[in-house]
Amino acid sequence: MKRFLSVIMICLLLVGLMAGCSSKKTTTGNNEPNYGTDQKKFTIIGAQSALSPGYDDNEVLKSLQEKADIEINWNTMSDSLSEQVNIHIAGGDLPDAFQGVGFSNYELANYGADSTFIDLTPYITPEIMPNLSAIFEKHPDIKAGITQADGCIYGLPSGELMGTAAIGATDDLSIYAVPEFSMINKTWLDELGLAVPTNLTELHDALVAFRDNDMATRNGNGAGSTIPMSTGYDQWCWGQEIFYAGFGFTNFTSDICFDLLAKPDGTVEFVSATDAYRDAVTYFHDWYAEGLMDLEMFSQSTSQLIAKVSQGRVGVTTWWEIKEIAGDYTDDFVFLPPMYGPAGTQYANTRNLTIRSGPGVTSGNLNITAACGNPELLLKYFDQWYDPEVVMQLQYGPIGIYYTEKDENGVWQTITDEAAQAQFGKSAGELKAQYEVYGPRLILAEYYNSVFYMEDRATQRLHDIEEQWMPYVEAAVAYPNDVTFTEDELEVISRYKADFVSQVAEYEGTWLKNGGPTDAEWEAYLKMLRDNCGMDRLLDVYQTAYTRYLEAR
Repeated sequence: MKRFLSVIMICLLLVGLMAGCSSKKTTTGNNEPNYGTDQKKFTIIGAQSALSPGYDDNEVLKSLQEKADIEINWNTMSDSLSEQVNIHIAGGDLPDAFQGVGFSNYELANYGADSTFIDLTPYITPEIMPNLSAIFEKHPDIKAGITQADGCIYGLPSGELMGTAAIGATDDLSIYAVPEFSMINKTWLDELGLAVPTNLTELHDALVAFRDNDMATRNGNGAGSTIPMSTGYDQWCWGQEIFYAGFGFTNFTSDICFDLLAKPDGTVEFVSATDAYRDAVTYFHDWYAEGLMDLEMFSQSTSQLIAKVSQGRVGVTTWWEIKEIAGDYTDDFVFLPPMYGPAGTQYANTRNLTIRSGPGVTSGNLNITAACGNPELLLKYFDQWYDPEVVMQLQYGPIGIYYTEKDENGVWQTITDEAAQAQFGKSAGELKAQYEVYGPRLILAEYYNSVFYMEDRATQRLHDIEEQWMPYVEAAVAYPNDVTFTEDELEVISRYKADFVSQVAEYEGTWLKNGGPTDAEWEAYLKMLRDNCGMDRLLDVYQTAYTRYLEAR
């Protein structure tokens, strides 16, 4: 059987060598800016929380639109966003703006150069955007951080300057430094007389026990409904990558490259081309084959994962925090530490650099396209988002829902979990996710304790990062989001990156499902990445840009 699978895998690799990793650059058509019109109706494509009902009836957004005298047709989604964005850009079928997509710096530079996105610099003035202009005057580093190498600004700034210094930590790590935690149902462990695992062997045995004892039936689920482990596949805060720590890496999905790992010595590497990566996918195939990993992990959405965990069917999962995903079963779960692997290795890393090493601000979450006929009016609308009390409501929910009242200092206080459950039948986290609006939300450090208090959940998560994760991190190093690239470097990235990422993802999925690569398959895979996907050229570009970034600090 193994020999048969090997033959199939070699065939798949040969197909990949012939058909994978094309080097064609997609263009966007001939859309040209059309300024000076009286357009008041706009179409925006963007992201929303998995728990959000959409933005059409969002009372904060409706109020802001009325003040700006505009009408927005929202086309937002929590799943398949990247696919839809790519379809619209490649086909030249552009909305007036993209919101909450998270375009990277090199994507912004590319889309600016080919006129997909317009330069916003002429509109960021005290007359058109007084709130943002005032922020730029007070924080010139924010403006510098979103200005591309050509001097243009292709997107409005977004950032949440919330770090572990707020809880007394020495290093001010961003709340986004660790995108996910792994967690296990300790109630099930206790019933089975098992301790919280510290290595992959113990975790494997616990998953087997969950499966064999059909533990989900304890929660009123039907026979055979237990899912020992459920995650997504290479997802930002709900993927399986955290368990690769036992093999010397955690390749958290990022907007640079899915598996580009920056090391403390200043070098970078693609972990998908290392022996450790090969060992990891080979190892976890056995878990998948045993039915310990969710068979739907490659296709399920965030809402599907949340439903499974909150129904008491899942033993181990990954997420931003426990309460938001586990619902009524929150008290059953505890965090897992990064697992030791078969060879005794354990590695944990962070995703973004510390806050103090840079502004922590990006410009890929509101980008106006060449199809927009009245950028000035649309930007006047979005300038309202930079008012402190407005961004507070966009982040958490309207006044009277998440923020209930001001204290004696005039600072807004958040709703408690107990009050949220009593009034809305939801946790504070679920309430936030229902009302949260993705987009150009700039929350400055000075807003906390002067306009609104940091939410209890955020404070707890900062403690979780500092206490549950950082003890296992040797160096808080990650490839930074605000690296800029030269025109030649952008050309290399544009030519190879998308296909490189898709091919790696395809082969990793195949190996997890069907078994790790043989020696011949592995060598063919590496050759394909080098010869067809430009791996060496990509790595040289990322290394050169990173070295330049470090030298400029």
